[in-house]
Amino acid sequence: MTLYQIKPQFQAWLRPLVRRLASCGVRANQVTVLAAIASLVVGALVAALAQRPALFLILPPWLFMRMALNAIDGMLAREHGQQSTLGAYLNELGDIVSDLALIAPFVQTSAFGGADVFVFALSAVLVECAGLIGPLARASRRYDGPLGKSDRAFILGALSLWIGLGMGLGPLGHIVWIGLSTLSILTIFKRVRGGIIESRQISTQSSEPIL
Repeated sequence: MTLYQIKPQFQAWLRPLVRRLASCGVRANQVTVLAAIASLVVGALVAALAQRPALFLILPPWLFMRMALNAIDGMLAREHGQQSTLGAYLNELGDIVSDLALIAPFVQTSAFGGADVFVFALSAVLVECAGLIGPLARASRRYDGPLGKSDRAFILGALSLWIGLGMGLGPLGHIVWIGLSTLSILTIFKRVRGGIIESRQISTQSSEPIL
């Protein structure tokens, strides 16, 4: 189970707003760039002032807003004829940059010098890379869970709320980050496995050999 599975319902809720934005001339690439720049600003602000835990309360609403913006740019592109090669690059690279920017503030809260948070950040990037490789292997862009982009945002939002309310993570935070890194590794495995199975099925159906 992953939050990605409720994406259709989330998109349906946003669709009236997307139509209005399209009628006003808003472009998908503009939304994508806005989300990435704002994530960098929010992440830098919280990281720079991490000694004030209350600032972590900024992250939950922004993480939700970022998910909405990610859905909006995709809908503008697909449903309003704004798809482009540049947009594909901006979308995927923007997501990775935003993830790193919003994970960075948690380094300041780590009781282990941030190494555990760094491992999680690296695993998050590899999760997205595993999904992106799908089309190169003659499969689809993979979104398998259990810790995809939406799930990651939800968990980071929950951790931000916990820290922002002054409760902190303490030494148990190390276990949390290791657990999240483990789930990320499982997600990578599932995406690679799913891509291989899908590619083989496509190859069998087309009767074309694949290495």
